[in-house]
Amino acid sequence: MRLAKIAFIVLASVSGVSCTRLGYYAHLAGGQIALLSARQPIARLIEDPATDAALRERLCTVREARAWAAAHLHLPANGSYTAYADLQREYVAWNVFATPEFSLAPLEHCFPFAGCVAYQGFYALDKAEARARELRAQGYDVHIGGVPAYSTLGWFDDPLLSTMMRWDDATLIGTLFHELAHQKLYVRDDSAFNESYASFIEQQGLREYLAQHPDVAPPDAVARGRRTQFVQLILAARQRLEDLYALPLSAEAMRARKAEEFARLKAQYLRLRDTAWDGDPRYDGFFADDAPNNARLLPFGLYDEYVPAFALVFEQADRDWARFHDEVGRLTKLDADARRTALAALSRRRLPE
Repeated sequence: MRLAKIAFIVLASVSGVSCTRLGYYAHLAGGQIALLSARQPIARLIEDPATDAALRERLCTVREARAWAAAHLHLPANGSYTAYADLQREYVAWNVFATPEFSLAPLEHCFPFAGCVAYQGFYALDKAEARARELRAQGYDVHIGGVPAYSTLGWFDDPLLSTMMRWDDATLIGTLFHELAHQKLYVRDDSAFNESYASFIEQQGLREYLAQHPDVAPPDAVARGRRTQFVQLILAARQRLEDLYALPLSAEAMRARKAEEFARLKAQYLRLRDTAWDGDPRYDGFFADDAPNNARLLPFGLYDEYVPAFALVFEQADRDWARFHDEVGRLTKLDADARRTALAALSRRRLPE
C-alpha cells in the first residue's frame, strides 16, 4: 500500500512532462521509498536491549515531545515521528537554489501537491551537483544546501531521521514542532506564510515545552544570538542588492557593483567575528567557496518574515492553541494578495504590553 501510494503521487505528477522531468520524479520516488523503507518503530527500538543507550534516551525524549505536541499544541496526532530512520549520510537531501545573475528572484519548481518552491531537491549529492553545473552553464547564480529534515505534508508518516540527531535536544524538539506544523496547515505557493507559521510554532511551542520540562536544556543563547546577527547582515545585503538590480546599469557596471556589495558583506562579517564574537568562525563557511552569490542568500529570512504577525494572532487568541490554529486557518482562505496584506499589517502592530 505504501509503494502504491508513492506510485500514485508520482503518476499524478508527471502527466505531460518531458523525459528529463520524468527521470527527476522517478528519482524523488526512489528516494522517498528508500527513506520509508529504513524506518524502524521508535517504541521497538526503545525496548530493544541492543539499541545504543544514548540513542534510546534521545528516542524517549522525542516520543514524549511528540505526544506533548499533539496534546498541548494541537498538532497532528498521526504516525509521523513515531519511527526512526538511520540514513547513513550527512543530509537526507540537497536543495539546489538558483537565481539570474542580476536578480534575487528564485528559479521556482512546481509540484501538483506542494505547489511552487524556490529550490529543486535531490536525494543524492551527485545529482544535485550535476543540476548545479547545468544551471551555472546557463548563467544562473547557484547554491547547494544540505537538508537535515523535511515534511511530506502528511502524505506519509515522516520518520525521525539520523540527520537530525546531531542537534541538541531543544533544537531537535523545536524542529519536530516545526515539521508537524507543516502537516497542520499548508498553503500552496506561499513559502513565506508556511515557514513563518511553522517557525512561530517551533519557537513558542519550544518555550512552553521547556517551561514544563526543566530537565531539557534550553538552546544555546549565544549561538542563537549570533545567528540572528548574521541573518541581519544577510538581509541588509539582500536589500542593497535588490536596490542595485533595479538600476539602469550596463551588465559590466552591474557586475562590478554586485562584487562590491558582496565584498562589503564579507568585511562586515569579519569585523563582527573579530570583535563582538571574539573570533568565533562559525559562519566562515559562508564565504569559503567562490564569492557568495544571489542564490546563496535565498534561504535567509524565508523562515521568519511573518513570525511577528503569528505572534500577535496567538495573543489575540488568548494564547489558546486551538483558537490560534482556527484564526490562522481563516488567513489561508484569503487570496495571496489579501493574505500578504493582512500579515504585513499584523507584523507592523505591537504586541500588548
